[in-house]
Amino acid sequence: MPNTHFFFYWTKLLLSVILNKNEAGRSGKMIQIYKNYEGHKELEELDHIELESWVMITDPTMEELMNISRDYKIDMDDLKAALDTEERSRLENEDDYTMILVNIPVVEEEEGKKWYETIPLGIFITNKIVFTVCLEQTNILKQFVDGLVSNFYTFMKTRFVYQILYNNAALFLYYLRVIDQRANQVEDLLHETYENKDLIQLYDLEKCLVYFTTALKSNEVVLEKLRKHIGLRHYEEDEELLEDVIIENKQAMEMTDIYHNILRSTMSLFGSIIDNNLNQVMKFLAAITIILELPTMISGLYGMNVNGVGMPFATKAYGFAAISIFSLIVCLIAVYILKKKHIL
Repeated sequence: MPNTHFFFYWTKLLLSVILNKNEAGRSGKMIQIYKNYEGHKELEELDHIELESWVMITDPTMEELMNISRDYKIDMDDLKAALDTEERSRLENEDDYTMILVNIPVVEEEEGKKWYETIPLGIFITNKIVFTVCLEQTNILKQFVDGLVSNFYTFMKTRFVYQILYNNAALFLYYLRVIDQRANQVEDLLHETYENKDLIQLYDLEKCLVYFTTALKSNEVVLEKLRKHIGLRHYEEDEELLEDVIIENKQAMEMTDIYHNILRSTMSLFGSIIDNNLNQVMKFLAAITIILELPTMISGLYGMNVNGVGMPFATKAYGFAAISIFSLIVCLIAVYILKKKHIL
């Protein structure tokens, strides 16, 4: 898919999520069950869990987790791990299920300010059912619900898992492009004026890239383990799909490193520019102080309450004008010297 089409595709999807946010809030506790059949790709939402179905669990209660754990022999600690924002990505193969835990990107917004972070997504593959557990509704899974993923069947569990992982890597790439665009906008603002809020925005974007770097490296370990994992049944083209996932993840890692280095260099450059500008201002103020001090010193000498004998022009009618002209000449000489020394 071309990069431009890819970018607008994700933009359209994210806008649809925002518009539907009131209908299905992130904090809503829900268990949704979906299933489709070979030759009938459209997902059906079920009232109860069936074989070959997909159970999407979003921000569940402890009671809901306990029911899933009891009925399908999934360890409670593993289920809760998918809700722990500090949990690392990993792959574990148990007697009754395989658990895949990966970090996914999410965008948060507060008081009109957006930032990007990562949260875990748990995928539990039992003999006949796939469970996904996440703290929030995510665009990665919404694509499957909206029928935007081709060749998706709930009974093809391994392919389904790889498609989730592919969408995850693609979403990382999309958010990276958004972060890069935002960083360029902030840089343009900084070229015009140095506002603290703009520098803080650059810092926040750099922090987002640090989160992404950690998440992508952790996900890479899981993907490499999946390549060697023999506990999952593979369908035709599954291996090729997994390779595509690994390639997308590596591309996201490389882009993150590039953007991070560029952003770090940009912040360092603007910091140096600000320091240099401050030094220039201090040099200018010091030079002005020196220039203004010279006539002050001369006038101070003539202002002393002493006998005028021996003081040049002290008794002359044109004394004031002469002293003023002399002070001006001294100031001009000082200006010339300071300019020659590149101080002024």
